[in-house]
Amino acid sequence: MPRKGMRNIFFKSPSLTRMTPPSSPLHHTFSESLMEENIEVAQFIITKWDSSHDDNLVSLFSDKDEARQYMGSIKGLQKAMKYLVLHQSNSEKLVRAQLLMQTAMQRLQNEFYQILKSNRDYLDPESVSAHSSSRPSVSRSSFSEFEEEEEEEEEEEDESENENDSVPEVETASLAAMADLRAIAEAMISAGYAKECIKVYKIIRKSIVDEALYHLGVERELTFQRIQKMEWEVLEFKIKNWLSAVKMAVKTLFYGERLLCDQVFSVSAAIRESCFTEISKEGALALFGFPENVAKCKQTPEKLFRILDLYEAVSGLWPEVESIFSFESTAAVRATAVNSLIKLGDTVRTMLMDFETAIQKDSSKTTVPGGGIHPLTRYVMNYISFLADYCGILSNIFEDWPFTVPSALPESYFRSPDSEGSISSPISVRVAWLILVMLCKLDGKAAMYKDVPLSYLFLANNLQYVTEKVRQSNLKFLLGDDWLINHELKVKQYAENYEKIGWSKVLASLPENQTAEIPADRVNDHFKKFNSAFEEAYMKQVSWVVPDPKLRDHIKISLARRIIPIYEEFYESNGGVQMKKEMWGESFIRFTPDDLGNYWSDMFYGSRSSGSVSSSLRGGGRSH
Repeated sequence: MPRKGMRNIFFKSPSLTRMTPPSSPLHHTFSESLMEENIEVAQFIITKWDSSHDDNLVSLFSDKDEARQYMGSIKGLQKAMKYLVLHQSNSEKLVRAQLLMQTAMQRLQNEFYQILKSNRDYLDPESVSAHSSSRPSVSRSSFSEFEEEEEEEEEEEDESENENDSVPEVETASLAAMADLRAIAEAMISAGYAKECIKVYKIIRKSIVDEALYHLGVERELTFQRIQKMEWEVLEFKIKNWLSAVKMAVKTLFYGERLLCDQVFSVSAAIRESCFTEISKEGALALFGFPENVAKCKQTPEKLFRILDLYEAVSGLWPEVESIFSFESTAAVRATAVNSLIKLGDTVRTMLMDFETAIQKDSSKTTVPGGGIHPLTRYVMNYISFLADYCGILSNIFEDWPFTVPSALPESYFRSPDSEGSISSPISVRVAWLILVMLCKLDGKAAMYKDVPLSYLFLANNLQYVTEKVRQSNLKFLLGDDWLINHELKVKQYAENYEKIGWSKVLASLPENQTAEIPADRVNDHFKKFNSAFEEAYMKQVSWVVPDPKLRDHIKISLARRIIPIYEEFYESNGGVQMKKEMWGESFIRFTPDDLGNYWSDMFYGSRSSGSVSSSLRGGGRSH
């Protein structure tokens, strides 16, 4: 234990705290006596705290006064040694001073180690990064400040205590530990013992950083060869872990470690760089090497979104990476992050081209029952709507990769006929092109239907699905209102073509002039033809489907407006003749105008069987 005794005697003398400059006229008169006094003081203080005499090391820095005395004695000893080197280089006093300095440095090295170890919780990167930017130092923050006179130190202490009243205990302890470390580091560096100080710092701090990365799930041994052999489910799990770890690693772990290095070794830029590089470089390279290795693996379109997540994470953290790893010796970390972005961007572009190729190569020959939504439509639109959530990232990726629209593509596809607006951003054009490629494939699939009306209904259903997906997602911001209006008009055109062709026989069964007087036998003939045409159209189409409620209602209303007024006029003009004949069992009226709407109300759900339909129709539409 340190011996109590001459605690403040030597520090009352200004000779210990302020050496007379060598250029002073009094320098040669007093320098030798001051030199001897400094050595004597150092002998007492350093020997008192000689750690080789302690069974249990008591921290010198637990007592501020003792720490100030000790650091002051080292400063005085340094001045004495400089004098001896210049004037008495062969003196035994110099040997004595050197031995004292070695003892002092050993003590400081042990103190440095103990502060780093015992304050591990207070010096964790999260604590350091949380407060260092707002509170860069405390009163006792450097070796030189331990030279200040006692009165000045006490004033600073009072100010610090008042200042720390509102500071959390953890932050106060963290700031105090950093200040002590900085003071020791400056003392050891100025005395020529930087190597010993740095060695202790690197060993302890590197173990802390490595342990933190391990707990974050950063794997050092995750090479490209290992990643390439992984099942996608396993790799996706590791990507998710990496995404949750990278922000904490950069913004807290590496940022806090950089701040700690900068504060502890503020006296030397070279040492700051050396320490931070050795502590953080290996872990950072492993961290940012992962996305690059993932990007190198063979990809399929469904993996694109995880690649975009990786790109988004790295690009979002790039400003911090560039700032934290700004040293020349950490250029490899910056390069790895940049290479990851480049490789991920290349992979995204390749995967989108592969996605387009997959659409074009779709060779499914089966038709969707009832003209419903084709699986290709669902897959492509779900895929593209998810892509739209990454429009900012995709814009960056494709910024320098302009897309040339094939010359055969109609200008109207990108420009509304009644508007001067057009799709211009690279990613918007690419998305519009992908949708067009899919729609072209759907045209081919529509041709597989034997019933032409069903092929138009199929096109209307699928294009309606496309427009709704666009309207309900971020695609509407990429493609714009003009694109939507243009394609919604096409939906109506397809629906109109279905109505015209699918119900043409029904309309053709009625006379051109419904109010003109015609013979009874021709009236009968028109009613029979109408019954037959309506039954045929209904029985064929009742199993057809329109999944979208708005489009379904639109078609039903349009059919009613197209057929019912014509039939109703004919019915009212000629129904009386048939009513008279009904008494003799010769009526050919099967449907009233209201019956038509009732039958249509059952359509486009694709749920009724042909048996139930036939039975219903044979029963007639009117109640007797």
